[in-house]
Amino acid sequence: MALQTIWFFLWGLLWALFFMTDGFDFGIGTLLPFLGKNDDDKRIMLNSMGPLWDGNEVWLITAGGVTFAAFPLVYSVMFSSLYSALMLILFALILRGVALEFRSKVDNPGWRQIWDVCIFVGSFAPALLFGVAFANIFQGLPIDENGLYHGTLFTLLNGYGLLGGLLFLLLFLVHGSLWLSIKTEGDLHERAAWTANKIWWALLVTAVAFLIASKFKTNLYDNYIANPALFFFIALNVLALLGIKLYLVRKAFFKAWFASSLTIVLCTFFGVIGLFPSLFPSNISPEYSLTAYNASSSPLTLKIMLIVVIIFVPVIIAYQAWAYNMFKGKVTKKDLEYEEAY
Repeated sequence: MALQTIWFFLWGLLWALFFMTDGFDFGIGTLLPFLGKNDDDKRIMLNSMGPLWDGNEVWLITAGGVTFAAFPLVYSVMFSSLYSALMLILFALILRGVALEFRSKVDNPGWRQIWDVCIFVGSFAPALLFGVAFANIFQGLPIDENGLYHGTLFTLLNGYGLLGGLLFLLLFLVHGSLWLSIKTEGDLHERAAWTANKIWWALLVTAVAFLIASKFKTNLYDNYIANPALFFFIALNVLALLGIKLYLVRKAFFKAWFASSLTIVLCTFFGVIGLFPSLFPSNISPEYSLTAYNASSSPLTLKIMLIVVIIFVPVIIAYQAWAYNMFKGKVTKKDLEYEEAY
């Protein structure tokens, strides 16, 4: 049971790392039509994440791979019950990747405008739909004893699911605007900082609403009430959210971005801790829920995977730390002259 518990929280951690890293990419892509006043602004925005966005998506592959290998039954039920939502996310991610690569291949305003729309859709849709998907997991899905999903895509678009989607979207918008505040200068920098300040208030209201709604729509608080010490993580999450605003006021943008990163990770773990040991709860009957114990691979598989993770995850983190450090400087108009620039 110890291995299943370890893998349950590793599963949550990998999803949290994906949301933390690729979250600012989603935010920048969604903000592109609003903060990019001209083509140079848009190119600077795209190049601020250019060397990093594809590396950030490694965590999505890792999280999906862990779901498949450690909890194969969950993987199969997830991709059958959430098939439509997950396919929409996949197509949006493909669209965004193609758009980023093709946008600057032709120096034509109409051509670039088409791909700008694709970047917006390919960023906005995953940001919203990931939140909708995870909020529905938090509240439980209509899954029967055979793992069959009794619902449609529109079943997922309920009030709590949409609130979760809005929460994720606002988290990523703040995260992205903070990254732009770090990586840009001049008027674009000022607009990005102003945007982060304004959206933070909407994020605060939505986060409070989501915490309250979770009390009535989910069983997430059961684990917290049973183990009051776990409320520490909620308190830390609140402090991290308030820390974003504190550092924004002080114009300490990197610290604000770090606080935003911590907020995203802790928001994810708010649900992960509350779900334990359920990975895919059923709202038809708790007996039909898929848990870390009834849906996991064999102990030998989990042991081998744990060894692989211990070896290779630090390598991935080290590489990403190197990449972030390599491209830590601000993006300027001069950088747009390079052939490799977006």
